[in-house]
Formats: sequence, structure tokens, C-alpha cells
Amino acid sequence: MLDLNFVRSQFPALSSGAIFLDNPGGTQVAQQTLNRMTDYLVHTNANHEGAFKTSRESDAIVDAARSAVADFLGASRPAEIVFGQNMTSLTLHVSRSLARTLLPGDEIVVTRLDHDANIAPWLLVAEDRGCTVRWVEFDPEDCTWSIEALKQQITDRTKLVAIGYASNAVGTINPVAEAVKIAHAAGAFAYIDAVQYAPHGPIDVQALDCDFLVCSAYKFFGPHIGMLYGKYQLLEDLKAYKVRPAHNEPPHKFETGTQSFESIAGAHGALEYFESLGEQVVGSRMQEAGGRTQEAGSRRQRLVAAMTAIKDYEKSLSRALIEGLSSIKGLHIWGITDLNELDRRVPTVSFTLDGWHPRDVATALDKHNIYVWDGNYYALAVTERLGLEDKGGMVRVGAAHYNTLEEVAKLVNAVKALVA
Repeated sequence: MLDLNFVRSQFPALSSGAIFLDNPGGTQVAQQTLNRMTDYLVHTNANHEGAFKTSRESDAIVDAARSAVADFLGASRPAEIVFGQNMTSLTLHVSRSLARTLLPGDEIVVTRLDHDANIAPWLLVAEDRGCTVRWVEFDPEDCTWSIEALKQQITDRTKLVAIGYASNAVGTINPVAEAVKIAHAAGAFAYIDAVQYAPHGPIDVQALDCDFLVCSAYKFFGPHIGMLYGKYQLLEDLKAYKVRPAHNEPPHKFETGTQSFESIAGAHGALEYFESLGEQVVGSRMQEAGGRTQEAGSRRQRLVAAMTAIKDYEKSLSRALIEGLSSIKGLHIWGITDLNELDRRVPTVSFTLDGWHPRDVATALDKHNIYVWDGNYYALAVTERLGLEDKGGMVRVGAAHYNTLEEVAKLVNAVKALVA
């Protein structure tokens, strides 16, 4: 169980009094993130692989962060983690390498529930290589796609299946483990966009057996930086588009140019926050069981404990959001609203309100210091499929584990006041 007083004390921005429900676009940062970034810039700011002290220390900080991300995602080794500017840039970069493995007539499968960063790169690849793109449709009633719908798009020419772990637009958690198995049975790569799922639950890339998985630290309480997991053998075999003096082995061959080392350090700080949360969760459980408080196992175990506790707590936020918003006349929630299906969504709830443009709703809520997004959030295929793109998209309310039920109630009351 989460100690919300402890959680909220770790995020300096929360002292402003604002209600941050814009989290799918970027979360607030933990104090550990700030500490790591400041310490790096003050004490070890240098370029990599120099013969001098600050450069050596900078390289050690990057190595430590890479190990922490590997534990966060469940990778088999740190060398399977590639850092980059963000998920979009990493995907565009790696897609160019994957394109070299494709032939005219090969097929790429994407879904209409994805962020465009996991669609547009593959459309470009198909255009360049003469490949066919096959689309998995989702049901507008609850914004989910089925395994059967995926199977219908898989053929013996399928070479890559690109799917999202969770929808950044409507919160749906997709059946990624089953999808990976189907992709592999067809001899295709499985590429997972986990940006929106990463702040909300544990990830295990080895259990998923996915070939690639990408996420961004600024969506899980870190700075603006992305990271890509790839199976080592694939990273080793793929040709990287890079400058000639750069390394030829993974992961460095895919890290083009000088990285934002302070951001990499900050990402490590965000994971240290999760670790501290995991220690608290395990210690609380041991005390309840009458046991003795001790260190909560390995770093991976602490991270999983934290993310599992976050996932459990956030169900209460999802329930409160759905119950509260559903009670408002003229408001329509797009996505899963069945309270018995909360395991199939993250606490991202998007809606439209009769008579109101989504931007006007967001502007009105801002006057109450409640921050929400409006529009399509780069999930263009979603708003097009729902017939909302030319209507301003949706209002997106995205909770994180530092949000409270009291904040949700204030949001609901503020929206009710708009209707009144």
C-alpha cells in the first residue's frame, strides 16, 4: 500500500497547489531526479571517453543508469538498453535499420489505437521499401482491439508487428504478451511502445519476449529522455546509421552523437525514487505480517514492488474518475468504463462534453488550477477512428500515483460546474 504523504513529499512541483492531471503528456519529476541532474552538472559535466577525471565519472554515471534501466525493464543485460532523445526519435532511428531487413511485398502490422510515433515510422518504412501496411482496427465502443482482430492481419509476409502497451489517448492496456507470441509464430519482429504503460505497472521484457520495447523517462517522473530495449543479438546484427568513429557494438552504435548525460543521470534518479518506494512497500508488508523490516531484495525486486503497488493504487483513481465523470449529463467517456475491467486500463480517461469544444473545457479547468490535455495527443489514428479529429479531439484526464481522490473529486465538481 502506498504512503501518499511520502509519495507527494517527493515531488517539489506539487507544492504549487496545482492539480496535475496532464501526466500522459509528461509527469512531474521526483526530487531524486533533480538531485542526480544537479550533481551531474555541477561535479561531473564532461563528454565521454576522455582520459580525465570528470569524463571517467560521467561515463560511470551513464553505465550506472543503463544498469538501472535494464533492471526496470527486466532486460538480461545493460547492453540491451539504448538511450536517445525520446521514444519518437529512437523509433525513427531504429526503423531505418530494420527497414534494411525488409523486401518489397513484405508486410508491417500497426494498430489504430497507437500513438503516431509507433505508426508513422513504419508507414515511412513501407513507402521506402515497397512494403504493405496492414491495420488492426479497434472497437469504438470501448476502444479495445482483440487478438482475433490482430490475427486477421497476420500473413506469411508479416515481418514486423508494432503495438502499444497502453493507449496514450484512452488508457486501454493491450494484450501485448499474446500479440508477441502471434508475431513470432509468423516469423515477425514485435515492437512495443511502452511509453504510456511504464509509469503505471511493472514491465518484464524477457517474460514478454518482445524484440524491442521503447519508453520515455519524462513519462515516469524523470527528465526528457527516451530509452529503447532491444534483444542483444538483434542490436548486434542490425546496421546502425552513425558517424564513422563511433562504436560498432551495441548499445553505443545506436546512440548517435553526444547524449544528454545529465538527463540519463536524471532517469537514474527517477528509478531510485521507485526503489525507495519499493523499500517502503515491502517494509510495510513485513511489519503487517509481524516480520522484521529489512532491505527489499534486489533492485529489480524493489522496482517491481513499487510498480505493483502503484498499479493497485491507481485502480482507485480510475474508478473515481469513471464514476464521477459518468455522472455528468452530456459527458461521454471514450474507452473502457466497466468497473470490473479496471485491470485493462491505466488511469487515463478521455471524454467529450456536449456543447463544449475540448480546448474550452481545458481552458476553463485551468482557471481552477486543474491541468488537463485536449486534442489528439499525437494519437491521430484514434481521433480519426472515433470521428473526433475535426471536432477538436477529446479532453484527456491522466492521473498518476501522486494524484489523490480529493483531486479527482475537485475535477469532477469543476466539470459539473461547467455544465451547470
